[in-house]
Amino acid sequence: MDADDNTQTSTGYRKSSLRILFSLLTIWFVVSFGCGILFREQLDTAFSVGNAPFGFWMAQQGSIICFVLILVAYAFLMNRLDDKHGYSETSNKKGNK
Repeated sequence: MDADDNTQTSTGYRKSSLRILFSLLTIWFVVSFGCGILFREQLDTAFSVGNAPFGFWMAQQGSIICFVLILVAYAFLMNRLDDKHGYSETSNKKGNK
């Protein structure tokens, strides 16, 4: 692999990595800020979780659950991206031997 191929690979990896990051941050913003603050009144009248209005529940519990799911999705997507571009742990171990 020469320098041009390495530069193209790292540039593509960086762009894909940032696309994943900003997509997940946008989802996190919409869920935490949007559902918990902006759309709270509409969600409160439409749904309820147990005895709690849905907007309140999203602000207290739903945004935390969503954040944990986003962490899992980030790990999965980045591992797949690492494998695609040859930066995975298994490809590094093979290259070092």
